[in-house]
Amino acid sequence: MAETILQKIVERGHYKFVDRVDSWQDAVRLSCESLAETGFVSPDYYKQIVDCIEKYGPYVVFDHYVAMPHSQEGAEGANQTAVGFMRVKEDVDFGVDEDGEQKIARLFFTLAAKDPNEHLDNMQQLMSIFTNEPLLDALMEADTPEDILAAEAKYPPEEDF
Repeated sequence: MAETILQKIVERGHYKFVDRVDSWQDAVRLSCESLAETGFVSPDYYKQIVDCIEKYGPYVVFDHYVAMPHSQEGAEGANQTAVGFMRVKEDVDFGVDEDGEQKIARLFFTLAAKDPNEHLDNMQQLMSIFTNEPLLDALMEADTPEDILAAEAKYPPEEDF
C-alpha cells in the first residue's frame, strides 16, 4: 500500500505545532518553516504565498478551520513536491473573503509543487482529508507527530474520491 500524505508529512518532519501566531502572515511563514528546513522550499518561499493572499484574498482558507497555503504553479522556491502540516491552537484570522465571509484557520496544509503528478496525487489525498470532519477534529487536537498518525488510523480518509 502506498504511503499516505500524513505518513509522508511525519516521516519527512514536515510538521509544526504552535499555540498562537501574531498574524496570518506569521502563520503562513511558520507553516513553511519545516519545508524550508529540509530544503523542499527556499527560506523565503512563504513570501510569495503572502503576496498572493494579499492580492487575491483568503483563497487558501476552507471550511472547518482548514487553510492550504500555496502559491501559483511553478512558483520560485519550490524545490520538491511536498505538503507541510501545522496545527495552531488559537484561531488565525485571515479577514473576510469577497462574499464577506470571515475566514479562520487552525489547520495548515502548506503545498510545495514541483512535480505535477505528485502534486495532483497530494491534492486528491488532501481533499479526502478535508471532507473527513472526524479526522480534522482529531488533527486539531494533535500535539505530536504520533497524534497525527493516530488520528489517521482512527479516522482513515476515503481512498476513492
